[in-house]
Amino acid sequence: MPPVPPAEVVTPQLLRGWPLPEVEDGGDKNARGTVLVVGGSTSTPGAVLLAGLAALRAGAGKLQILTVETTAVALAVAAPEAAVVGLAAAPDGSLSPETADEVVQRSEPAVAVVLGPGLLDDTGALALLRGVLPRLGDTRVLLDGLALIALAGNAALLEGRTAVLTPNAGELAALLEGDELDGEAAAVEVARRYTAVVSSPGWVATPTGRTWCVEAGGIGLGTSGSGDVLAGLVGGVLARGADPAQAAAWGQYLHCAAGDLLAARLGRVGFLARELLDEVPTVLRQVRP
Repeated sequence: MPPVPPAEVVTPQLLRGWPLPEVEDGGDKNARGTVLVVGGSTSTPGAVLLAGLAALRAGAGKLQILTVETTAVALAVAAPEAAVVGLAAAPDGSLSPETADEVVQRSEPAVAVVLGPGLLDDTGALALLRGVLPRLGDTRVLLDGLALIALAGNAALLEGRTAVLTPNAGELAALLEGDELDGEAAAVEVARRYTAVVSSPGWVATPTGRTWCVEAGGIGLGTSGSGDVLAGLVGGVLARGADPAQAAAWGQYLHCAAGDLLAARLGRVGFLARELLDEVPTVLRQVRP
């Protein structure tokens, strides 16, 4: 096996040499792919909203959201760009695992599925993963939030696909199941163990051990909802046709650079996750002038 190259720093120059699939001037929204965001609960409707809007900001063409029916109308009003479908909730208010059949059916037109934002119960999330993941075929998959906690120790659920995982520090620790690693080493081990591309704070890692370091961003990104935005950005880039590693690197850079723009204008802390969304097109323009 050839040696693994050292980590590369993700910069605009690197991304320009690793360009996203071209957007044709004569194309339409279908050419840039559909993202399906699955998750939410009666008490956390904003997670799927942030993830979905972030996917559109990253350039995805179409957005569908599957969430609990009690919040679906409000979300459809908040995101008129999306097709929002309300499904049954579990007793705790989270999306019920009994909705797996409908999730699979509605995933058919999607290029990428983002599963997990806003779920509340890891047991229910595991049942949902078991009912959905083996039936998604070639659809690209990103797991976030409680779906990552549920995945811990269940790597077989990802057999046959290279998913993208977007864990925060706590979710990364859960996926490591007690192994005390951090930073690059943690990302590499989770990527190897789950045969997935990992986008963890500051790092992107592939199952083969290839890594990228993202030095942009700052402490202000550690705020409620920020991880949902990251998941949506990576999912949006996946829908545009990027491979998993490229989507993870591009998505994390968009997230971090958007935070830098806000920090320069508003201060290191205090900006909101939803404010990141409006900065993403500016970062895209800067990277691809």
